[in-house]
Amino acid sequence: MFTGLVEEMGTYVGHDGDRYRIRASLVLEDAKVGDSVSVNGCCTTVVACDAEIWETQVTAETLSRTTLGLLQPGDAVNLERPVRVSDRLGGHIVQGHVDGIGEVTAGPPDLRVKIPPDLIRYCVEKGSIAVDGVSLTIFDIDQDSFAVAVIPHTSEVTTLGRLVPGDKVNIEVDVAAKQIEKLLSPYLAKLN
Repeated sequence: MFTGLVEEMGTYVGHDGDRYRIRASLVLEDAKVGDSVSVNGCCTTVVACDAEIWETQVTAETLSRTTLGLLQPGDAVNLERPVRVSDRLGGHIVQGHVDGIGEVTAGPPDLRVKIPPDLIRYCVEKGSIAVDGVSLTIFDIDQDSFAVAVIPHTSEVTTLGRLVPGDKVNIEVDVAAKQIEKLLSPYLAKLN
């Protein structure tokens, strides 16, 4: 589980088959094989690491649902280690289980992202959403997109400040909304 508060921008180095290599420093301070690290909002597992570069294995399922397959060597990536039970939860609960890919229609500071129709129903004004792993608060919603305010600090320390119209981003909607919908769906079906 993550908070959506990015700890560091790392650099995608490249991949060999399903093994993706990422250069980082902070997230490697206490990293060991088997640990989780969020990469642009995708929960990944460390399978090898040294002082500067770590590797993760990316499955076909992950590539089909995220933007990891679009990365080019040298691309910046948002990195976050999992939350500890004793840490403050400054963002929101982010699982690193990407729900879909969105497309940027307007860059920061008022970042607007178009998302698949099946995800827009989970978006509410003042609700939380993760964009490339960054916890943000929705302030405007229409039939197929939402807007979030990206403050200058967030633009500087995450990849969000580099986004331009047409860029693809990983989207994770609030897990609580999905759970509530699943729990209520049998009862709602009986009302129809």
